[in-house]
This record gives sequence, C-alpha cells and structure tokens, in this order.
Amino acid sequence: MASYALHTPLTTPLAYTALFGTGALVMRGAGCTINDMWDKNLDKSVARTKERPLARGDITRRQALAFLAGQLSVGLGVLLQLNWYSILLGATSLSVVIIYPLMKRITYWPQAVLGIAFNWGALLGWSAVAGSTDWAVCLPLYAGGIAWTLVYDSIYAHQDKRDDVGVGIRSTALLFGHKTRPILGLLSGTSMTLVGYSGLLNGQGLPFFVGVGIAAMQLARIVYRTNFESRESCWKGFVDCGWPGFTIWMGALADYVYAVPLLSSTATS
Repeated sequence: MASYALHTPLTTPLAYTALFGTGALVMRGAGCTINDMWDKNLDKSVARTKERPLARGDITRRQALAFLAGQLSVGLGVLLQLNWYSILLGATSLSVVIIYPLMKRITYWPQAVLGIAFNWGALLGWSAVAGSTDWAVCLPLYAGGIAWTLVYDSIYAHQDKRDDVGVGIRSTALLFGHKTRPILGLLSGTSMTLVGYSGLLNGQGLPFFVGVGIAAMQLARIVYRTNFESRESCWKGFVDCGWPGFTIWMGALADYVYAVPLLSSTATS
C-alpha cells in the first residue's frame, strides 16, 4: 500500500516483502520460544503441550535462552536493514512480544495483546518504504489487523478451553462463551471495514476493494461454519482464517501492478 501511494518501482515491494517475511518468521519463532519458556512447567500438565521440547526435557532452559538469543539476533539484523525511524519503531514492539505469554494469566484478553504484537508490520511496513508512518492510513489498517487476530486466535483458543479452565489460563474463548459467534461476526465486520477504510484513505483502486470484499465473505463463512465445541472444526477455522489475509494481499498486489505503471506513465506525459 505504501508502494502504491508513492508509485515506487516493483523492486521496492518485492525487496521489503522478502525482508519482512524473514523478520516475521524469525520474530514469530522468538515469540513461541518465549511462550514455551514462560510455560515450561504449565505445559507438562496439559496433554496438547506436554510434548514440546522444553516440557519434555529435550532441551534445557539455558539452551532455549541461547536459541532465543540467536533468533533475536537475526531479527535485529533484519531490523538494521531499515531506516532509523523504522528501527526505533520496530524495537518498541519487542516489549509486547515478551509480555504476551504472561497476559493469559492475568487477563481474558491475551488475544488482543497478540494482535498488538502481530500486526506491528502495518505500521512498520509503511515507514520502511516511506521513511515515516502515515498514521491516517496505517492506524485503521493496524486496528483492523488486531480485530482479525481476535477472530482467528479466539477460534484457536476454543480448542483449549477445557484444558485452560483446569490450569487457570484465560482467553477470549472463555470470556465470549456461547456468545462467541455473534461477537466474532462483529469483529470480522469491524476488521474488514477498517481495512477497507484504510484503502479508501490511501486512494486504492477497485482490485483492492474486491480483495477486501471476498475476504469479508471468507471470514463470514468461517465464523458461520465453525463448531466451537469441536477441536477439529476450530483447527480448520483457525487455519482457514489465513485465506482472507492472502486475498486482501492479492487484491493490493493487483491494484499496485495495474495502477503504478499507469500512474507513472501519466506523470511522465
């Protein structure tokens, strides 16, 4: 979206997609490592997590810490490829990544904290391309991403709600209870509305909004069809929630590929 707004050459979004893809993979892994270190003793008592390397005793906490240091070093290496504005903005997200695993012990909204961490790229991606963040465009996109995270991670949390009650873990799945479907429907609508509003502010074209529209239908279908009492159905719903994000991305890509050369040639003329 930043490349679309600034009419950058195709090499710009390609390069940053590769860079951010690497950073996202590494930092998500770091978040998982931190989560497993926080929950080592808890994981031993839950069937679904007792086979994790730390809980099973395959690795020590010191080895996990060394692995985490390696992950964070790679993440820092990616971050240092960006401008200073983006470096500072990216560094501020680390605190959220670290505290997220603790949130499920003290609040029923750990999924919201996850959304705050996972969607930081909505702010950072723009600043990497432009040198600073266009908050008017990026904040609705960021908020829409947080609402989307609440949808898919609440579906995921429904798999574990019986275990969570036994070990004192909190989640939106327990908070929403039998009202989960209408609440997730509302969050889905909110998410797609905010993403669409962000595109409107950015002057996006028809392909972008077609992508958002299809993504909205995908989310509605997932929320309607998911059986929140079935682990298998919740897992499928969780995995399928990735497709709306892919659909929006493809719409944005099509919009960029179609519009940027046209805009560039018009400006030249």
